[in-house]
Amino acid sequence: MALFSSFFPKRFRLLWYFVGTYIVLSTIIRLVFIFWMLGEVDTSFFKIGNTLLIGFLFDVGTVSFFAIPYALYLLVFPKKWYGSLFDRIVTWFAYTLGLVIFLFSFFAEITFWEEFKNRFNFIAVDYLIYTYEVVKNINESYPIPLLVSGILLLTAFLLFMTKRKGIFHKTFNNETSFRQKLLPSAFFITIAAIFALFVKNKDAEQFENRYNNEIAKTGIYSFFAAFQNNELSFTDFYKTLPVNEVFAEVNNEFRKRGDSLLFPEKNLIYRNIGNTDSLPELKPNVIFICVESLSAKFLESFGSTENITPTLDSLANHSLFFTNLFANGTRTVRGMEAITLSIPPTPGRSIVKRENNQHLFTIGEVFKQKGYGRNFFYGGDGYFDNMNSFFGGNGFNIVDRGRGFLMDASITTTRTNIEDDEVTFENAWGIADGDIYNKVIKVADEAHSAGKPFFDFVMTTSNHRPYTYPEGKIDIPSGSGRSGAVKYTDYAIGEFLRKAQKKAWYKNTIIIIMADHCASSAGRQELDVKNYHIPGLMLNLPNTPPQKVDKMASQIDIFPTLFSLLNWNYNSNLYGTDVLKMKPEEERAFVGTYRKLGLLKGDDKVMVLGDQEVSNSYQWNRETNELLPLKEDETFLKEIISNYQTADYLFSNGGLKLNSLGLED
Repeated sequence: MALFSSFFPKRFRLLWYFVGTYIVLSTIIRLVFIFWMLGEVDTSFFKIGNTLLIGFLFDVGTVSFFAIPYALYLLVFPKKWYGSLFDRIVTWFAYTLGLVIFLFSFFAEITFWEEFKNRFNFIAVDYLIYTYEVVKNINESYPIPLLVSGILLLTAFLLFMTKRKGIFHKTFNNETSFRQKLLPSAFFITIAAIFALFVKNKDAEQFENRYNNEIAKTGIYSFFAAFQNNELSFTDFYKTLPVNEVFAEVNNEFRKRGDSLLFPEKNLIYRNIGNTDSLPELKPNVIFICVESLSAKFLESFGSTENITPTLDSLANHSLFFTNLFANGTRTVRGMEAITLSIPPTPGRSIVKRENNQHLFTIGEVFKQKGYGRNFFYGGDGYFDNMNSFFGGNGFNIVDRGRGFLMDASITTTRTNIEDDEVTFENAWGIADGDIYNKVIKVADEAHSAGKPFFDFVMTTSNHRPYTYPEGKIDIPSGSGRSGAVKYTDYAIGEFLRKAQKKAWYKNTIIIIMADHCASSAGRQELDVKNYHIPGLMLNLPNTPPQKVDKMASQIDIFPTLFSLLNWNYNSNLYGTDVLKMKPEEERAFVGTYRKLGLLKGDDKVMVLGDQEVSNSYQWNRETNELLPLKEDETFLKEIISNYQTADYLFSNGGLKLNSLGLED
């Protein structure tokens, strides 16, 4: 009884009630996620029990951080002033604020889970930076007044129940001494210190099933863990090999393809890719359309029965159609990184969002050397996700809404605003795809008049929550869901092509259409390979008949393939290769998250590197999407380590910089 009184003195009654309330509500959210993913989560008695137990421990750790300020207040506040007006104001305010924060975080977790099937991660941290877009998106996607009212009503209900149970009365009316307050205060401080010093968010990941791992976590704790650790050192967290060895491995593969290393004595991949057939170089205009969240499964060509991509399905028979193509990552900035730098995904944040990511060797540099103008089009404000700074800092002219910050003052590329009179529809993420395509055509007309070939990188926005678009364009009402957004996206591409075909520059213009990533990427396994499968099409290619390309490849290979089709002799710092010339044993795709780095081979074998210096080998079953464990292959392991380690090394040590390659910016 004495120990009970020491731990639960009356002065701490409200604090313990607050802790209990949080744990109960957090457990309810955890159970909601379990039932939500009932077909995917491992619900065996032992696994589900451990999931809830680990979750409980993380809840205790999380709530301890919130409890410390009030525990210290209770510890030092003199007994003679218990229940004073000041004491009551502080206590009521702190308790109410704590409840609002917890309830809001639970609501936010549910919406985040709906989108990403994850607890909070570095994406949620990024969203704090871009509050305008995120808040506007939430407002357009959810009934905010109703939800806010619900949070406030639930807060009021919890306050009422707390008062009715006499919790406030016991907190204010007691004779708890300073000595009695030491033990509960020390308890919260100790628990918080243990979690701060010794417990990592990834310690919750004790299961093979990814959903069990995520459900075992606590949202708020995951958020602050992501805030601290959104970049990972490859050499500190992943399996590595000697630097000279990994570069020798990668460069040996380039030599096998006929490439000539320009600095063989250095740890670089910079090389010459020659025109082996000595054919004349072609220099058509190139418009690259990077489509937001376009999964392959949306196309009838890949088995869909929804009929939401009639344009793309018709183009599949009149283009170079890549049927076995995989996104490198799970976010737009990952797609941009893969496409522009032609590099395997580096752990942590995308290079697009990192510091020191300007003046790099990109596909834009290859176009520049061939005399092209380069433009980056985005229907929103390009400061979002650091896109303007990245593209502008790497030689692209910027065309966007122009309402946010551009980039640092040292960047000299131009910026063109998309004006209000050029916009017929706009939501949180940007203008409708149809409007951005009209701007692309307008800028192309100007470039054609100037007589200079152009390369345009166009990033769309319409296939994104809240899934709104101009009414009357398709037969699915705006805002009704993903299917409508996909169908409008497809419709806008069709309209763009019809308008472009009437232009004088069209006959000499290649149009490439590819997704930035899939609409969803989460699964119950380490990497959900099927959710990296994307479509890719090249239209209007000179001297190249339409065909389906079934060879396995990833986003990094699309532009090296184009350069080969154009008979270009060029120097390259790109990891990608010509898909059409790949031998069966060379087929591969890099797929990853911010922590898991995977390599998929043409025979559907997969290896995954994890950030605890672990590696796992699997056989991917395309029919069931299962990853079946395999014995580790040392040759395969060396290949995956070499590619990812060299990519990380090059960025970290300046090997992607133009000046390190003897090039002027």
